[in-house]
Amino acid sequence: MTIALSILATIATLFAGWRAMRRTRFFLHIFQLETYKFDRYGRWLADHLSTVVRLSHAVGAGLLGLAAVGFAYSPSDWIAVGLLPLWALAFISSRRYRSDEEKKPLAFTARMTRLAVATGVVAVLPVVLGAVYGWLRGDPSGFFWYLLGFLITDLGAPLWVALGASLTHPIETIIQEGFKRQARQHLADRPDLSVVGITGSYGKTSTKFIVAELLRQKYNVYATPSSYNTPMGLCLAVNEHLKPEHQVLVLEYGIRYPGDIDELCDIARPNLSVVTTIGVAHLETMGSIDAIADEKGKLVEYTTADGPTVLNADDDRVDAMAERANGPVWRISTEGNPEADITAQNIHYDTSGTSFSVTDDTGTTATFQTRLLGVHNVTNVLLAVAVGRSMGLRLRQMAHAAERIEPIEHRLQLRERGDVTIIDDAFNSNPVGARNAVDILGRMKDGRRVIVTPGMVEMGDRQWAENKTLGTHIADNDIDLAVLIGDEQTAAIREGLAESNYPDDRVKVFGSLFDAQDFLKQYLRSGDVVLYENDLPDQY
Repeated sequence: MTIALSILATIATLFAGWRAMRRTRFFLHIFQLETYKFDRYGRWLADHLSTVVRLSHAVGAGLLGLAAVGFAYSPSDWIAVGLLPLWALAFISSRRYRSDEEKKPLAFTARMTRLAVATGVVAVLPVVLGAVYGWLRGDPSGFFWYLLGFLITDLGAPLWVALGASLTHPIETIIQEGFKRQARQHLADRPDLSVVGITGSYGKTSTKFIVAELLRQKYNVYATPSSYNTPMGLCLAVNEHLKPEHQVLVLEYGIRYPGDIDELCDIARPNLSVVTTIGVAHLETMGSIDAIADEKGKLVEYTTADGPTVLNADDDRVDAMAERANGPVWRISTEGNPEADITAQNIHYDTSGTSFSVTDDTGTTATFQTRLLGVHNVTNVLLAVAVGRSMGLRLRQMAHAAERIEPIEHRLQLRERGDVTIIDDAFNSNPVGARNAVDILGRMKDGRRVIVTPGMVEMGDRQWAENKTLGTHIADNDIDLAVLIGDEQTAAIREGLAESNYPDDRVKVFGSLFDAQDFLKQYLRSGDVVLYENDLPDQY
């Protein structure tokens, strides 16, 4: 019996330990996706209680309860022999914790490594205490306490992550302050460097790359990669990637909370500022659109004395920021604003890109041809042209450079997958951009047109209405098939579709993008066009 008991105990331990590690890793990933913020992590846990507490926990607790009753009357090996196989089955790891289905994998940065070690130390304590107490008892009931420790470790995985983060928080604060001091000193040592700061609810990243490409006609430019728009992202760019030969540094300033612009500008104060648009992105954390506009407008105020400010005059809240500028203001418009310095006319686009004519502050007009899609990208190009003009570039010089601009990855990026055309707009998550993308899809006439979307998030009280409007827009453009990801998440889109009399048989709802992809592999045929509109992170 002792040998059988040992084998069963080993098997049960492996199952329970493997599941506990996978759950802990899962919640570490969620904490990272929620940008290491305790409040965001707490809200996620509150909204996903069925993931925090699983049926297996209830089964495991029930089995231990039966074992406790049995041991109370007769501490027998037979109770442990009967308990252990059932326990192992209860804790077979579920698909919910599979790391191979992560769209944005857990990144084991130095910070995450420190957090994982601290979390692991805390998480293993219930198992150690249970094993020691069980061993001291010296009878078969010791298995009860040993497995109880595993149950607590598994159930408490979200808590262990929070405790680990609390333990490492003081260390992370010290490390981050050191990075900030280093970045400030590097910039202080470079008075010759021009810092271009870009903010806005939408279009920051695209505008950043366009600005960099145009300015390279005259300057040695470094622009931060992807969405390096957080304090540590700016520090990494300045401390690790900025070189002595760089003349211009183009930075992106993102916000989620009030005070974020203050923190970013404390690291890198811009010599020239650009504001793209104001919208409902991060409305949930900022509270109102006016609060978003006020926070974004701080970048204009922080711009160094006499430094230019470039504003999108087609957005009233952005245009109003001219009153907060310390230097000359450049306005751009695609809608014929008479006060604009840079304007666009004759806008045309198809699957090859967009063409339009630009008139600058001198009255010069030039034709621009770019592989970028959509009217909002014309706005982004005009913002970049205004930056270029303020820094001495000629309009026709920039028109030639615009032809070389590559589509930004996952932002209305055209790709071919066999005989199927893909419009990849996975990194777009705002209402204006989403409707613009649907308009573009609606103009494609060669094959069937398919949209794949999970909808939009972080828009507070406006989230339902904006997603419903997206559904209406899909119907108005007579898109051939709407593939929706997430039953609850896309309920508003389905309501918009239904109220627009969009046929039910042209709506497919899947639990995950992976399931939708499996369906599309069988459904798509030569000539079809698929728009991937937004791709929510794993925590959604």
